[in-house]
Parts: sequence; structure tokens; C-alpha cells
Amino acid sequence: MSTDILINASTHEARAAVVENGVLQEVFLERASRRGLISNIYKGRVSRVLPGMQAAFIDIGMERTAFLHASDIFDPRHADTGIEPPHTENIRTLVAEGNEILVQVVKDPLGTKGARLTTYITLPSRYLVYMPKGRGVGVSARIEKEAERERLRAAVEAGALPQENAGFIVRTAAEDSAAEALRADMIYLRKLWEFVRQKGLRTQPGNLVHADLPLHLRVLRDLMHPDVDKVLIDQPGAHREMQEFAATFMPEALPRIDFYSEPRPLFELHHVEEEIQKALERKVTLKSGGHLIIDQTEAMTTIDVNTGAFVGHRNLEETIFRTNLEAAVTIARQLRLRNLGGIIIIDFIDMEEPEHRRQVIQALERALNEDHVKTNISSVSPLGLVEMTRKRTRESLEHLLCHSCPTCEGRGFVKTVETVCYEIFREIVRQARQFECQQLMVLAHQDVIERLLDEESSALGELELVTGKPIRLQTEALYTVAQYDVVLM
Repeated sequence: MSTDILINASTHEARAAVVENGVLQEVFLERASRRGLISNIYKGRVSRVLPGMQAAFIDIGMERTAFLHASDIFDPRHADTGIEPPHTENIRTLVAEGNEILVQVVKDPLGTKGARLTTYITLPSRYLVYMPKGRGVGVSARIEKEAERERLRAAVEAGALPQENAGFIVRTAAEDSAAEALRADMIYLRKLWEFVRQKGLRTQPGNLVHADLPLHLRVLRDLMHPDVDKVLIDQPGAHREMQEFAATFMPEALPRIDFYSEPRPLFELHHVEEEIQKALERKVTLKSGGHLIIDQTEAMTTIDVNTGAFVGHRNLEETIFRTNLEAAVTIARQLRLRNLGGIIIIDFIDMEEPEHRRQVIQALERALNEDHVKTNISSVSPLGLVEMTRKRTRESLEHLLCHSCPTCEGRGFVKTVETVCYEIFREIVRQARQFECQQLMVLAHQDVIERLLDEESSALGELELVTGKPIRLQTEALYTVAQYDVVLM
């Protein structure tokens, strides 16, 4: 598989695209005005404790207070044992209002919800994740060879300090890495934690203690692996920073990091801009002629599969099966590209053959294996709907780039012109009966005024007779179809 990472950076915005075999798979976006908070470490103050929810709200200097659940609070009483018992006791035994606490963001603010926090701090490097309040050595599940897993675990355990009360997780990128490189990461992470800890003691509550790397360096740290053919970036300053970072932490990647200096925009050349625009649409066209309809709501995301123009070559069951197979692969890509998380319901086209249903689910599972975000297919409901979850850690692409339509306020529909006309009629009758006036004036959108003068002209004439008042009409260019005013004169 050929994989390229493209980075478009400027002073106000940075974007990274992962392109596999010429097809856009994933987009990351970071704006200077609102950088993501995930992995940032803050000095917080407990503003409110809610025993009924076993949670606390923490002021970290943001517009909305952040959320900290009891299960995410490290209990120093069990630090020596390394065994963290289930939190069955009252949260008030762990924190109290006014306490100062060092916390890390695990979920960005989403919609009206504040950030999600933990006191189990983790610090990532190229090959390892350091857990100052953890224990033992874990190895990424994506490293499948048992011999390699044992070698990596042994190398990290050999580099541990006597009486070290901390843990490490070996990342996927560490596969086949030298023991010296792992030890270098361990030394770096210990120094970083000591710096963070000391700074946390000096920092006032509500302030940032340690920020994660900027997007272009995070991409190198988290996404660079042997399958990546090249990394292209179009900003000279960021390119220098990436080269310096690679020279220090991943010298083997240095030859693959190139500066893009051509006049044609990098994302346009590789059709990334076009794919981003498509990822904001409800309808996704399949190569076979079928299509998906993707609707993102507050509670869940629903995906409907349709055969569309695809008629197949054999029979209806075969047509449906082929469409569902193609849809399964496309859905996995769209989930990554749009960064859709939470509950996801997929309505595949109904299949009669149990074997076909099994193969479609297997195809979906295989396609989801490429996703670095945790996914889980829980079941197929009695109605034939596939229920799954995808871990939600940051805003979706739609929420990052768009906001609700001011006309429909996110409902996805507006009142018809006919409906608005009849509302105006009722308002005219109400006002004419309640208030004394010489005449009435209707201010409305041009389409509404045109209908009142055309299809509804006879009804408007009858209304003038009933009320005994002349009715004047005036177009308001700034009004939407659903907006109108009836003015007494």
C-alpha cells in the first residue's frame, strides 16, 4: 500500500491529509484561533462536586467547566500497591470543592459539553507512552507477532529504574525498533514529566501547564510508519521544524520529508480539496451506481445504503449483495474521513442469504481494521440494522468546518411558501380583530409576496372584505421565506 501524508500549513490554519493509493482517507485540521485541547495538561480547580453523578466539574480557564468522573481520578492512597480498586466510595473522598488538581484533556469540548478530563497523566513520545501514575509495561495490540511483543516488553522492563513507580505503553511505531531507541525515549519522557510536575506546582489554577505538539509535528510522531512513502509540506518554517524533529526522534524518516514549492496548491493537486467538499455532503455515490445517505445528529449517526442506479447482472439478491459489499468499504473510509464518532447505525439493504449477511459484516470489520480510532461492532438488531460505535475524541469534520443553517437552524427543512402565506392570513385576522387601524401592511420575502399576488390573490381579496381593511404588500430583501411582519397603519 502506498501512503502519502500531505500538510498544508499557514499562520492561521494547518491541515494534514492521509492519502492511501491516491485516495483520501483521513483529514486533520487545527486552527490557531481554537487549537484542539486533547493531551493538554492544566492546573485546574474543583468548582463543583456532584455525588449523584460521581463526577466533578473543573475550572481549567475555558468558557465551559470541564468534566471529571470518579473513575478518572487517581487515588494516592493506593499508589504503593499499584492496584486501583473500583470507585464504589463517594467522590467526595477523592476531591472537594476548591481543590487544586493537575488534569489532562482526553476529549475536546463537543457541542455544549465541556472537555473530558483525567488525572491519569500520559506523555507520548515516538515509541512509548509514559504513565507517571500507572504500573507495568503494555504493548500495542496492533503489534501482532508474539515474539516481537515479548522483545519490546523485555527491552522496556530492562530500562526501568529501580523502584520506579510509573508505567509505559509501547506504541505501534516501536515495532522492530532498537532497544537503544526505546531507552532514549524513556529518558526523554522522565525528564519531560519532571518538568511538567515542577511547572504544575508553580502554575496558578485555570492555566495551561503543558501543551501537545502542533499538528505538523503530531502527524510525524503519530502517523509516520514504514509504509509512508513521503511527507509533503508547503510551509518553509514548518518544514524546518519537521526536519529538526525527525533528526532528533526519527532520523530514518528524514529523507521522506520534502518541501512542496510548486505554484499549484498542494491539496488541489492531489484532489484533497474536492474530497473534503464531498465529505460535507449527505450523499456519497458508490462506483456501482448505488449511494449512501449519511445523517449526523446529536444522538447518533445514521447511514442508509441504497442500490440507486445499480441494476446488477444476475439477480436482485446478487445486486444487493454487491452493493452492500462496496458500501461496507466506503462506510469505513467515510467514518475516518468525516471523523464520525459515538453511536453509528448502518441500514444495509436487506439480504435473504445468511452467508451474504456474514460476508458484508466481515468486509466492514476488515475495512475498520485500518482505522486507528477504536471501533466496535456490537450487533445486528432484529430490524437488520448494524449497530456500532467509534470512539469520539474530537469534533467531526462537519462540526469543524460548518455551523447550523441560520434559516432552518439545523433542522434541515424550512416552511413552504404556501404555509407562510396561510400563517400571514391568520395573523392578519388576529391583529384586525384586536387592534384599531386604517390599513395593514405585510412585510415578507419576495417569493411569499409573489404567491400572495398570484395564487392567493383571491384569498387576500376575501380577507380585505372580512376585515374591512385594505392590505398592502411589501418585499423585504433581507427576510427569509419563513420571516414576515404584519404592521398596523
